[in-house]
Amino acid sequence: MDFLDKIGETLSTKGREVSDRAKDMAEIVNLKGQIHTCEELIRKRYAEIGRIYYERHGSTPEEDYIDACRDIENAQNAIVDLEARMKELKGV
Repeated sequence: MDFLDKIGETLSTKGREVSDRAKDMAEIVNLKGQIHTCEELIRKRYAEIGRIYYERHGSTPEEDYIDACRDIENAQNAIVDLEARMKELKGV
């Protein structure tokens, strides 16, 4: 009977360990989700700051921002050209 008690005790201990590990893994997944949410908020705010800067200073940016502002202007001009080409192809 002592042997069966030890087996039962071992299984019970291992079961608790597995259960605890599963709870830890679930919490880790939850924490990673929260981190992702925070990182997404940071990315959105950075983009918002950049948009506001460009709207206010895009035509006369500080030296550190000249290339980025030029890239934005070039991309905006390309969009206008591409949309005009689409209209032309549609016959509009």
